Amino acid sequence: MRPKYQTVADTLRREIQSGQYDETMLLPTEQALCGQFQVSRQTVRQALSLLASEGLIERRQGSGSHLAKRDKGGRRTVAVITTYISNYIFPSILREIETVLAANNCALTLYATQNLVANERKILTSLLDEHVPDGILVEGIKTGLPNPNLDLYQEIMARGIPMVFLHGYYREMPDCLSVLDDNYRGGRMLVEYLYNKGHRAIMGLFKNDDIQGLQRYSGYLEGLRDLGLPLDQQHVFWYNTETKTDLLQEDEPWEQVLKTLEGCTAAVCYNDEVASRLVSILVQRGKRVPQDVAVVSFDNSAYSQLAPVPITSLSHGTYNVGQMAAQLLVDLFHGKKGESMVAPWELVERQSS
Repeated sequence: MRPKYQTVADTLRREIQSGQYDETMLLPTEQALCGQFQVSRQTVRQALSLLASEGLIERRQGSGSHLAKRDKGGRRTVAVITTYISNYIFPSILREIETVLAANNCALTLYATQNLVANERKILTSLLDEHVPDGILVEGIKTGLPNPNLDLYQEIMARGIPMVFLHGYYREMPDCLSVLDDNYRGGRMLVEYLYNKGHRAIMGLFKNDDIQGLQRYSGYLEGLRDLGLPLDQQHVFWYNTETKTDLLQEDEPWEQVLKTLEGCTAAVCYNDEVASRLVSILVQRGKRVPQDVAVVSFDNSAYSQLAPVPITSLSHGTYNVGQMAAQLLVDLFHGKKGESMVAPWELVERQSS
């Protein structure tokens, strides 16, 4: 059971962050808080001391507990935690996040985990102990696997700090708010598209340590099943965070990929980054794309356009997960009840299929 003072602090923190006290910039008196929560003055003082240590309030002798002045005219602080910063689609996502936050008088601090458990723990611990933000936008790491940092995420939620996950979430935290790609539907869409193009043997190339890859695989698999196509596991190739670098930079791992592709006339890839490498390898081996092998993918990134054969890929169109997640967090700041969202896909057809 949580100590009473922490429960009081959690409630006051949520009220502060929702703007309930913005007009007076002053919390109720200790006596009023004792009556409100039916606790002792010592419990109230412990709660207020905790909020003061987090930088949310300033306790002034004789004048009560004042809200701490926000940076430059009331700006809220937002910690943005992503796996990477400069790689692949992240720059465009971060630009959208920054645009939304800036328009709503929020300052962001950017962190990158490099998709490593230890880095994630270090960042979350720092945010809880030293640099408590008003809100958090986070892309979880290896969301397809159990995570030892769930205790820190649960502490964030217990403290009432608004938090939104983007791209993935931890299944052990079903109540958290998230903005995701419609990964399952995307996997089905690509299989159905290739089927309508006449393909009956379709390989899958997926990443298995994040929830995106597992959901895309699930849609791919059920698309095959519902269309009466063979569910042949020998035509599915898996990679993970640790093997990705070799897959993207070396030729040797592709020998096994090409064995997995044997007998297939098309491939569904986890994203454009790996699809672009597949197209390059096929062209190097004298294969024609799409005549010998059609290749389709997710994200409609620059990779899909710059590949040796431009790649048919799923796009979010006017939707941007970063923009949606940032706006959801801003809504939470304003006391609105948030709901998790899914960004739909639309197909952008190019020469690879």
